Amino acid sequence: MKIHSDDFRVAPGKNVDLKKWPVQVRPFYKSKDHFKEQLAGHKEQLAAQQELLYASNQHALLLIFQAMDAAGKDGAIKHVMSGVNPQGCSVFSFKHPSATELQHDFLWRTTVCQPERGRIGIFNRSYYEEVLIVRVHPEILRAQNLPAEVADGKQFWDDRFRSIQAHEKHLYRNGTRIVKFFLHISREEQRKRFLARLADPQKNWKFSGDDLKERGHWKEYRQAYEACLAATSTAHAPWFVVPADDKQNAWLIISHIIVETLKDLKMKFPAPADARTLAALRRQLKK
Repeated sequence: MKIHSDDFRVAPGKNVDLKKWPVQVRPFYKSKDHFKEQLAGHKEQLAAQQELLYASNQHALLLIFQAMDAAGKDGAIKHVMSGVNPQGCSVFSFKHPSATELQHDFLWRTTVCQPERGRIGIFNRSYYEEVLIVRVHPEILRAQNLPAEVADGKQFWDDRFRSIQAHEKHLYRNGTRIVKFFLHISREEQRKRFLARLADPQKNWKFSGDDLKERGHWKEYRQAYEACLAATSTAHAPWFVVPADDKQNAWLIISHIIVETLKDLKMKFPAPADARTLAALRRQLKK
């Protein structure tokens, strides 16, 4: 069964109803060994494409991961990117903004972490938190101390979406390709994963009372994600809704999309020096 990226891509300008998007699809692997074989193949292709990305030095790749708690962002990053040369990749995880970050516009703290040309940048959560958790918890917005006429404006969230669209378009024009993944997990699967964390002493640290409180806002988060995905999935910075109840299947989908994105850049290694120059260098080395 072949993976088709467009099956998971959010079409630009279309409304999004996450109830209609699957949290699980037919597996793209026949067995555990088949899964390992496919993932290994994807990682091998990814490593080769990363080398091209670095050598050609014309593009950067930004991967953004967003999801409900326990949807598997950390695991996806760990397993999909494990074959990448760490010298050419950076991972940033964005938590609650610091006092300094709150004194700047909402895009500032992530802008300084953008990947350079030739590198892959990974955002585990991102500036999208500013239209997700901030929308669900208005008290966070109040801490940003924005002018009243801005924070209370009827177009506030639409304005933030427009800022994000302009930001991503700017990055695209300057060589950064952006791929955004929403790991779509069911509420029941989240419950099972929370229980598994509580049952495993080595995973207890992954769960806190705050996780349970956030689970109580499931509907509000779903609505915030629907608005976000619909407003900010574009041709140059697409969102992909990845069914995440099956972790292994999600890793195959994500790795396939990343490899496909890099291959679409049609990168080449820089042309070598002409034969005469190479011969002269060879003679110098032999001396």
